[in-house]
Amino acid sequence: MRGSVLVIESTAISPNQCLGVSGDPNSAKSAFRKENLSMELKNLFMGTSVLLLMVSLATAQASRTWVSGVGDDANPCSRTAPCKTFAGAISKTAAAGEIDALDPAGYGAVTITKPITIDGGGQVASVLVSGTNGIVVQAGPNDVVILRNLRINGIGTGINGVRWLAGRALTLENCDIFGFTTNGIDIEKNDGGKAFIRNTVVQNNGQAGISVKSSVNVTKVSIDSSRFDLNTNGVLAQNFSIVNVTNSIAAGNAQAGFISSAGSGTAVLNISNSESDNNNVGVQAGGNTTQAITTVSNVSMLGNNVGFNVGIGGTIKSFGNNANNATTNGGGPTGPNLPLQ
Repeated sequence: MRGSVLVIESTAISPNQCLGVSGDPNSAKSAFRKENLSMELKNLFMGTSVLLLMVSLATAQASRTWVSGVGDDANPCSRTAPCKTFAGAISKTAAAGEIDALDPAGYGAVTITKPITIDGGGQVASVLVSGTNGIVVQAGPNDVVILRNLRINGIGTGINGVRWLAGRALTLENCDIFGFTTNGIDIEKNDGGKAFIRNTVVQNNGQAGISVKSSVNVTKVSIDSSRFDLNTNGVLAQNFSIVNVTNSIAAGNAQAGFISSAGSGTAVLNISNSESDNNNVGVQAGGNTTQAITTVSNVSMLGNNVGFNVGIGGTIKSFGNNANNATTNGGGPTGPNLPLQ
């Protein structure tokens, strides 16, 4: 039996082919280094991307944040890990977002520079300050700011309770503001805008319960179902302002319950279905260098030393349906009366 013969042919492999390159062994080393460098750069890029993502997640702003008396401003301000102050929460809240209070506590002064809502909820969410303003609103020209269910206390040394310097609109609802050396609500703007005050009590402040003053552009304020007690003036409409008051009370103020008085730019104050009681003056217009107009309809002026008071530049317009039992001088509106519609 003839056996099978297995023939194996061998092919010589050159050293250069082992290196995977032609010609120069150093080229293999260079290629190896480039491949390693490429991997290192890829790893570095991936690591940097992960780090940036982590930083982005850590600094992301939430549409709703929370504060608590036992919170910490180092927290993300979530419901389960709340911040401690409004100032700490506002930087972690997105524009047009909301800060809510979880429990009764003092949450400190805050400056607002963007559209936002701060809501104290149903408990005593307090801003207690000494020697400074309580809440300053200096927002953008299209920004709307809402302050709701807050107690703002100046403890006799705070400057202004709420100070509005810029922004499109400001709403104060269900707030108590007291104990400030200047104004409870201080509106002093140059960009006009509108404010809405509802169900708010402003009392025991060194100057006005609310003072409204603007320059060039008229600021309009609507006040409904609110009280202004134990201030120097209750409601003060000043330069370039139109203030409308309804269903509200100004009582026990050292000077006027309601007053319009302007040094530049007409001041307009319209009062309806309201009371001005136990002040020195019930309703006043004028007393400065520029036109000031106060209009009254169905206003009760009870227990004031002076009922109507018309000062320099002032005009009081009446619909003839008011009550006035001033103890010293009832005064009177600037006639004739306006016709009821």
